[in-house]
Formats: sequence, C-alpha cells, structure tokens
Amino acid sequence: MSERRTTFLGALLTTLGPISMSLYTPAMPELVRAFDTTEAAIKLTLSFYFAGFAVAQLIAGPLADALGRKKATLLFLGIYVFGSVLATFASSVDLILVSRLIQGIGASIGVVVGRAIVRDLYTGPNAARILNTIGIFLAIGPAMGPTLGGLTLGAFGWNAVFLLLVGFGLLSIGCVIVFLRETTTPDLAKLRPVQLAANYGTVLRTPIFLASSLVLSGTIGALYAQSTMLPFILVNEIGLTPTQFGMGMLMQSGAYLGGSLVLKVVSRRVSGPRAARIGITLCGFGAISMAMSVALVTPCFLSIMTPVAICTFGLAFLSPHVVTMSMAPFGHIAGSASAMTGFLQMSAGFLAGVAAALIGNPLTAFGIIIPFMELSALAGFLWLSRLNRAT
Repeated sequence: MSERRTTFLGALLTTLGPISMSLYTPAMPELVRAFDTTEAAIKLTLSFYFAGFAVAQLIAGPLADALGRKKATLLFLGIYVFGSVLATFASSVDLILVSRLIQGIGASIGVVVGRAIVRDLYTGPNAARILNTIGIFLAIGPAMGPTLGGLTLGAFGWNAVFLLLVGFGLLSIGCVIVFLRETTTPDLAKLRPVQLAANYGTVLRTPIFLASSLVLSGTIGALYAQSTMLPFILVNEIGLTPTQFGMGMLMQSGAYLGGSLVLKVVSRRVSGPRAARIGITLCGFGAISMAMSVALVTPCFLSIMTPVAICTFGLAFLSPHVVTMSMAPFGHIAGSASAMTGFLQMSAGFLAGVAAALIGNPLTAFGIIIPFMELSALAGFLWLSRLNRAT
C-alpha cells in the first residue's frame, strides 16, 4: 500500500480505541443519574473497557499475525459493533458494564493493526514520519470526541452517544473492506501455544522494548487514567456542564495536535532522538506542575488543564520515535509486539484507574497518580537512552 493509504488506515484504526473512550466521557455523570447508581459504578464502565481493550490485544496481535491483518480486523470490528449496539439499548448499569467490556475487546484490534501495518511496510525515519502524521489524526479524532459526545448528550440523550459509536464501527468496517490490502503472510502456526509463548517471550526479553514500553505506559497510560478522573473533577468540582466539559477537553487534544504539527514542521531540523528528549522534558515539567497545582492552588479549569496540556504536547514530540524503537526489532512478529505494547499501556491506565477509585477523591487521585506515571516515564526514558548509548 502507498504511504498515504497506510497513514489513513493506520490513523482510522488507531483512533478507534481513544474515540470510543473520549466520546463517552461527557455522559458519565449523566449515567449516574439515569441508572440511579454511584460514581464508582460508572467509573467501572471505563475500567471494564480498559480491561477488555488491554487483555484482548494479547489475542488480537497473534490473530493478526496468524490470520492476516484484514481478516482479524474485520472479526474484531464486528465484535465492537455488537458491543456498541448492546450499549445503545442497555436498560441497566450491568448491561452498560458488559457492553463496554465487549467494546473494549473489539476496539483492541485498532491499535494493534494500525501499528503493525506501518511496521510491515516501513521502518526508521519513514515509519516515524507516518506515525507522526497518524498522531495528528489521533489528536483530531479524540479532540472531537468529548465535544461531539457532549453536544449529542445535550440534544438527544446518552443512548445517542453509543449510537454514534455504532456508526463509527460500521464506517471502519467499510474502509477496511475497500482499502486495506494484506501486508503480511498469514501463518496459523503462530497461534500454537508454544509458538505464542515464544513470541511474547522474545518481545519481553528485549531491553529496548521494555524501556520503550515503560515510557509509553507512563505517558499514554496517564491519558487513559486521567480520563476516569477529569469528568468528575471538571463537572462536579469545578462546575462545568457536560457540553462545557466536552469543549474544555479540546485543550488536551489541541495540545497533542499542536505538538504533532510543530514536530512535522521541524522534523527536518530536529532528529527523532532530540525530539523525544524535548518531549520527555515537557512531560516531566508538566508532572511537577500538576502535583504542585493540586496541592497548592484552589482548583479551576486552567490549574487542572494547563499541566495536562503541557504533558500532552510533550507526548506528541515523544511518541513517534519511541514507538518506532519499540517495534523495530520485531518485523517477523509485528502484531505480537504491537499487542504487548498496547497491553502494557492499557494495563497502566487500568491499574491507575483502580488506584484512583481506591483513593476516592478524584482531585487528590489526579494530583498523585498522573504525576507519578509521567515521572515513571522519565525514568524509563533515561534507561532507554542508556541502552542506546551502549549499542
């Protein structure tokens, strides 16, 4: 496939998971009232989504290697649409929990295949350039998610939010059928338990992969984790309406979009490693600012979202180079490597969400957990830099 087609399909599939999460977040406070339940129960809907998304990637990756990218993608997108339909007509919070789990399972294929097809066809600076462009679309999609979700919620109710996800799933299926060409040689032997364990063992024994995954789990995992906290902080603590919350989240996604666009402009003068150093520095500065603002400043929109924007801008500079490095050694098992990367990121977000629920107060959890994750990523980056110097 051409670079343009690969970029389009990679962007479409990679944004499936984040859009499914961000479009839904404005409806969370409303679902508490609609089902006469607790905030903790509704937060679990995100945790169930994270769990399904994370664990299913470990299956989606090998299936994408064994069945081929196209067949595996269509299979999981069908699961995603089924979960979205179930959520649309859910009559209880229990059904919402089940449907979100199914949605997470189906959406897991997106990030796996989105990265795998890039690795199948391109390496080095070419792959990083495609991933940077995918990052721009990755910012635009989730940026529109909370805004579109908040407007839909205000106009038509929470059911319509899930109906939008049905439409997105069907659109994705149509694009995969028409545009995706097989980029790997299917091999059913890769589904054998012994071979499967050997592939994942190879990935997990590679130090560069582990260091890269620590960086990505701390930064991208923090985005997933704070999505369980920000709706309740901005709506309940600060007093935004769901629509205002959706508009306010443009500050986060806009920062990622801005970082991706700036990186695209300066990429000819700034190397991938140097861009990554700039990005991780911003993530560390944002983490310290976040912890201090929660501890010392009366919460307001800017005191919460400015550090978030700094970290997100840094992530846009950081992720293309680090993702490329994490996938580089695994051309023969790109699906499995991509799956493990995504699993670790989502697991970090899931565990952080559980920790936030245990802490109870969303603002306190936000000021402790997110800075810790960003600083863990900084430690991972220092390890990765040391490995690069050694090789």
